[in-house]
Amino acid sequence: MAERRPTIADVARRAGVSKGTVSFALNGRPGVAAATRERILEAAEALSWRPNHRARSLSVSRAFALGLVIARDPSLLGSDPFFPTFIAGVETVLAERGQALVLQVVGGGQAETEGYRRLAEDGRVDGVFLTDLRRNDPRIALVERLGLPAITLNRPDVPSPFPAVCLNDRPGITAAVDHLVGLGHARIAHVAGPDDFLHGRGRREAFLDALAAHGLPLGRVEVGDFTASGGTAATRRLLAAPDPPTAIVYANDLMAIAGINVAHGLGISVPARLSVAGYDDTELSAHLHPPLTTVRTDVFGWGQVAARSLLALINGESAGDVELEPARLVVRRSTAPPHDV
Repeated sequence: MAERRPTIADVARRAGVSKGTVSFALNGRPGVAAATRERILEAAEALSWRPNHRARSLSVSRAFALGLVIARDPSLLGSDPFFPTFIAGVETVLAERGQALVLQVVGGGQAETEGYRRLAEDGRVDGVFLTDLRRNDPRIALVERLGLPAITLNRPDVPSPFPAVCLNDRPGITAAVDHLVGLGHARIAHVAGPDDFLHGRGRREAFLDALAAHGLPLGRVEVGDFTASGGTAATRRLLAAPDPPTAIVYANDLMAIAGINVAHGLGISVPARLSVAGYDDTELSAHLHPPLTTVRTDVFGWGQVAARSLLALINGESAGDVELEPARLVVRRSTAPPHDV
C-alpha cells in the first residue's frame, strides 16, 4: 500500500491551528501572526508536506505559478547578473508558498507577444512580471487585454493599471558623478544602456543632469546593450577619441568589467589613467583588479518584493506601488584623481 500523503489537516493538528489558518499561512495571506506562520511552516516541513497543485488548481482555477518572459538572446542571458539574482529573490518567496516560476526566454517582437499569449491562453500562470520596461511599452495593454495580473519593475511611461515595484536609479548615478568630480575629473563619459529601455534612458539622463549641476559640459555618451561585447565596443570608441575621458560611468557592472579589460589591453592603467564606475554591485565587482566602484542595488530583494506584491494582487488584496531603498554608491579602488591633476 502506498504511503499516505500528509494533508493540510495533518499540518493544522501538529501546529495547533485551524485548516483555514494553515491555508492562509501557506499562501502568504495576511491576518496570520508571524509566530503562528513560522510554527505552521515548521510543522509542514516536519511532516514533509507538499501542496497537491493539481487538486488545488482544479478546485480554485489557479495555476499556482507566476510568469516571467525575457526578451534576450538565450546565449547571453547567463552572463547578465541581473536576471539570475532577481529570479533567486522571486524563487525564495514562491518556494515557501509551494508555487512555481514559469520562465520563457524569447526573441523580441512577435515572439515576445506570443510568449505572453501562450501563458494566458494555456492557463499556465496566475500573473506575470514585466521587466525591462520600454518607451511606449505595448506589453502593458497586451497583458491587460489578456486578463493577466501583473507587476511592473518601475513605472512605465504609458497609463498602467498595474502596481509597480520601483527602485530609483538617480541617486546612485548622481553620487557616482559627484564622487568623480570630487576627485578632480572634468572629462567624464557614460556608457549607457539601450535608449528604448526606460532604465537605460533614466540612468543616462541622471548622468547628464549631474554633470550640468556641477557646471561641466555634457560628457560624451556611447550606447551599449548591457552586454560585455556592447561595453567593449563602446569603451573602444571612447578611448579612441582625440580627447578621451579620464573617467567613465557605466550603466551596469558587466559593461564596466569589459571596459576595464579594454583599458588594460590598451596599456591604460585603471585607475591611474582611467577611473571606472559601474552599476549593480554584482558579486564579482568586489573581486576585480582593481575592485570596482559601483552603484549598489538590492536586486535579490527586488525579486522578493515583486513576488509578494504579485501574489497579493492575485489574491485580491490591495497592492499599491512600492518604493524600494534607492541605489547608493560603493567606492572601491577603480576610481582615483586623474593623472594629469
